[in-house]
Amino acid sequence: MLLARRSRWIVFCALALLPLFVVALTGTPSFAEQASGKPKMKVLYHVDSKDPDVAKYALALIHKHIEAEGGPQNIDIKLVIHGPALPLFEKDKIDPELKKKFDLVLEDGAHAEMCQVSMKIFGKSLEDLLPGLEPTLHPVAVKRIADLQSQGYLYIKP
Repeated sequence: MLLARRSRWIVFCALALLPLFVVALTGTPSFAEQASGKPKMKVLYHVDSKDPDVAKYALALIHKHIEAEGGPQNIDIKLVIHGPALPLFEKDKIDPELKKKFDLVLEDGAHAEMCQVSMKIFGKSLEDLLPGLEPTLHPVAVKRIADLQSQGYLYIKP
């Protein structure tokens, strides 16, 4: 009898604590998620081409994507730039149209990161690049890209 009562108590406690474990594993929804009832879209855009038209196209896609989701409150966009694309984002050499598109996506709420290894290879610092660029959280851009994908970011490479 005592064993049956103890078993019921254990089952009761486990069921009572289950919602806490579910919340802990799934994380707390953001304000936007709570207000809209759907999770915030997470998207990673990858630019590594030296072709300025590819970079302009990627930035135009980011702007349209933010609009399509209903604004920055509904989408988290990371733009990771590396390799041959770095010179396109040098502040003293940038194409005016590319700069305009870059500034627009930053105003839209996108976050832009430049590969630390690429900066070292090209001999550039953040001061040489457009304002608004941040160094990648991991020195190697492809590692940063893989980390973002493991965090649920959808991958888009124009």
